[in-house]
Amino acid sequence: MNEGRTVFAQLLDFLPQYEFDKCVARYHGNFRCRKLPAYEQFLVLAFAQLTWRESLRDIETCRASFGPKLYHAGIRQPTSRSTLADANENRDWRIFADFAQVLIRQATTLYANDPFACELQAATCALDSTTIDLCLPLFPWATFRRHKAAIKLHTLLTLQGNFPTVIMVTPARVHDVNSLDQLVWEAGAFHIMDRGYLDFARRHRRHPSGAFFVTRARQNFRCARRYSRPVDKATGLRFDQTVVTTGLNTQHD
Repeated sequence: MNEGRTVFAQLLDFLPQYEFDKCVARYHGNFRCRKLPAYEQFLVLAFAQLTWRESLRDIETCRASFGPKLYHAGIRQPTSRSTLADANENRDWRIFADFAQVLIRQATTLYANDPFACELQAATCALDSTTIDLCLPLFPWATFRRHKAAIKLHTLLTLQGNFPTVIMVTPARVHDVNSLDQLVWEAGAFHIMDRGYLDFARRHRRHPSGAFFVTRARQNFRCARRYSRPVDKATGLRFDQTVVTTGLNTQHD
């Protein structure tokens, strides 16, 4: 029989509650709050995420099954699903967004010196998106096709540590390349993305930031080779060439 602290309570020790309290004070998150403080709401949502809960009723049922052990897990008070629903709807989302940035900075420092597959000193990120299907009668605002609703999740993943630094949710009809307008590029970092994000006008606008882009060219990409450098093909590299675009629109962009 386990007589020590639960795993969930031990995970909470790694979270800086002082930083979370500063985020709450910044946006007055506990103003006129009588039942569910911001930190308790965060614990309930973290518990639901780690235990794969799918609804408010599922969260309430799972937490009720713990009984008195819930207090030892770090959650101090029981919460009804109506109270949690009101907190999710009314509390300022920027509290959790700012706290996420605090955790991202900690994770970035933690994995900064870890060995990486490539000998790169700069940060390396991967950008991609995925489509999540939804029920059209429940989510009419997310119309994707005639009888289908969906949203698109754009994620910027830091490869040193494999944790997301940016997550954006848009309607599924929004093209992937439009997410480039909302990102802040880190100078000197390498951003790896698919050819769905290939837009020369947007890349040119981001060029002064000093960021590097690694992507695939489209099949109709038109260019002319200017210089070739010797490469060791045993490393997997095929060519190292300097090219200029020859298409009219790409040259203009």
